[in-house]
Amino acid sequence: MPLYRDEAIVLRTHKLGEADRIVTLLSRRLGKLRVVGKGVRRTRSRFGARLEPGMHIDVQCYEGRSLDTVTQVETLDPWGELVARDYRAWTATTAVLETCERLTEEHEPALQQYLLLAGALRSLAHREHEPGLVLDAYLVRALAVGGYAPSFHDCAKCGAAGPHRAFHVAAGGAVCPACRPPGSAAPAPEALRLLAALLAGDWALADASEDRHRREGSGLAAAFLQWHLERGIRSLRMVER
Repeated sequence: MPLYRDEAIVLRTHKLGEADRIVTLLSRRLGKLRVVGKGVRRTRSRFGARLEPGMHIDVQCYEGRSLDTVTQVETLDPWGELVARDYRAWTATTAVLETCERLTEEHEPALQQYLLLAGALRSLAHREHEPGLVLDAYLVRALAVGGYAPSFHDCAKCGAAGPHRAFHVAAGGAVCPACRPPGSAAPAPEALRLLAALLAGDWALADASEDRHRREGSGLAAAFLQWHLERGIRSLRMVER
């Protein structure tokens, strides 16, 4: 049967039968894949530990009728193992992985999403920044890559130059007084500046932000994400803010 090989990140796993596991991957070249790891739940499995969420791997599979089967796995970066040592990093990682799975389609190449995911997991694994900031940076950037770029400065409806105080999720972000819909939020200007910094990759400003503005920004990012996905991200409930 045809073989293929690709670099990938494990997004999710679930049990299949007594010893197997279905593994959802985001691969660099082929996009999201669902493959079977035969016997990986047995203690003697050669690569069971390499097929855990968050692991960065080089994987070889052969094509099957319904699901492809893993034949070889090599660890490139043990990000999943490293984040598991820190609860805050682990909860942020689970939310990142679930979001990525929701934003990608099977067998649809998604190189930008793959690179963004790899950067977020690397940062979480090596404690480069506070886990909540990494998560929120990933959320707003992943949405932008997916075509749902939020505005945190200019008006999302008419384009009027900002900064604007009002924020409306359904409108696309910050809104000017003329476009402000009923029920718009009025977050602190510092919270919107923080989100804009995370979207732009300005880590100097983000790292210097205050906790209260981080909490407010996290709420806005989560609301924006769940509005556009039209369903909640369950892992966000576990994230320790």
